Amino acid sequence: MAVAVYTKSGNKATTTAKLDKSIFSVVPENHEVLKRAYLAYLANGRVNLARTKTRGDVRGGGRKPWRQKGLGRARFGSSRVPIWRGGGITFGPTGQENYSVKLPLSAKRLALKQALSLAAKESKLSIIEDIAIKDSKTAEAYKLLNKISPEGTSLIVVANKTPELTRPFKNLWYVKMVQPRYLNTYDVLNADNLIITSEALKDLHSWLLGESK
Repeated sequence: MAVAVYTKSGNKATTTAKLDKSIFSVVPENHEVLKRAYLAYLANGRVNLARTKTRGDVRGGGRKPWRQKGLGRARFGSSRVPIWRGGGITFGPTGQENYSVKLPLSAKRLALKQALSLAAKESKLSIIEDIAIKDSKTAEAYKLLNKISPEGTSLIVVANKTPELTRPFKNLWYVKMVQPRYLNTYDVLNADNLIITSEALKDLHSWLLGESK
């Protein structure tokens, strides 16, 4: 599979880049692995802030509401029992729950290959020789992106994230920059445009084909 290559200035080059079929032609028969990887990313990013108080945490209730016998009422030892208003919560969240989901490395790689294949099939993928923004200006980064992907969100994959490279893109809310090892299924599926540098493409091949861990 071949895809158009862009120069540093954002113009189309005369050459094309050949993509490895074992990475960019893995079209899923069903989306089960993609779904698992997508939901695992969301689960692992979940912040557990919910917490309820048990009857031992609620203030008050130290005194027995009424005597044990002789009043015809049900017996209670505290006014903070869960069935009373203002009492503790039974089986509520404690703030210690673990919602993280672990996927095998092989499943992560397969899901990412499928996501990349879908991006290539839908013509969302672009290869750029290198990214060099003059004086690290946001205006120059904006012009570069407009030449390659004028609409939608962009996911840029670079071999190394340096301050000079990330600074011009910080003010562009619709742009996210990652290194190949941190590329994930969630970002690839949600991006309208996927831009990969030539050097990052080599690192991506090496990781997805199992040559590096």
